[in-house]
Amino acid sequence: MNAAAGIQMMQRSRGNAQVALGLDAGVTRLLGLRQEGSAKVILPHVSGLPEVVFLNTSGGLTGGDALSYSVDLGAGVRSVATTQTAERAYRAGSGAARVRVDLSVGDGGFLEWLPQETILFDGSALDRCTYIRLGEGAGCLISEMVVLGRHAMGETVSRVQLRDWRQISQHGQPIWVEPLKLNDKSLTTGGAGLAGIRAFASLCLVTKNAKDLLEPLRRVLDEPNTTAGASAVDGRLMVRVHAAEGWYLRRQVARCLDVLRQGRPLPRVWQI
Repeated sequence: MNAAAGIQMMQRSRGNAQVALGLDAGVTRLLGLRQEGSAKVILPHVSGLPEVVFLNTSGGLTGGDALSYSVDLGAGVRSVATTQTAERAYRAGSGAARVRVDLSVGDGGFLEWLPQETILFDGSALDRCTYIRLGEGAGCLISEMVVLGRHAMGETVSRVQLRDWRQISQHGQPIWVEPLKLNDKSLTTGGAGLAGIRAFASLCLVTKNAKDLLEPLRRVLDEPNTTAGASAVDGRLMVRVHAAEGWYLRRQVARCLDVLRQGRPLPRVWQI
């Protein structure tokens, strides 16, 4: 305690987790693993694509916390990365929590970045940047879900600051950039705002035949209490979902992923 200023210095959470995977005689192997602070990595034994599961042991984020995750896939590697549970951004006394995600996919590889939802509590402040770098012939599938408070607990969110930057690059050139800024006013305004929506998600698929999945995907965009749309251009497909609450959002996103992943089961840590 600083008696003169009457200010208590609060402990802040720091975490950094990095994973590198590569091919050895046609088998995907762990080439590098680093974890420090509150960021941990779990590599479960699963059939199918290898999974990387990140975990923030601090239990959530608040002002001044810093968290970073990194995945580096070698040429030809296909993998899934996710989070063990929802990430929670709590009320920030000062400053914002900062999260950085760096994902690199070597030539001919494919990465699915499917984190569970981010829950924003009233008064939270979060700055997050996600960068995906694709090599020659590489692709990715990314999903991001945001939920405003816990509906089942009767929580409402009227104050929030979210700055979210997502970028996919190939050959060093951006092919998809999505900046998002959410503040108190945008929670209630229509048009570019949320107009009272409590949960929303974006999904992006980058692969050669992405457009082939557009019509099958549109046929499943009918989950109750959600509004969704999808579009595609050469090599890219985009989905956006709004929902009345997190449960409906999660169900609609799971149905979308079933199409985009062509029937493969969700990561084991997902509970649907």
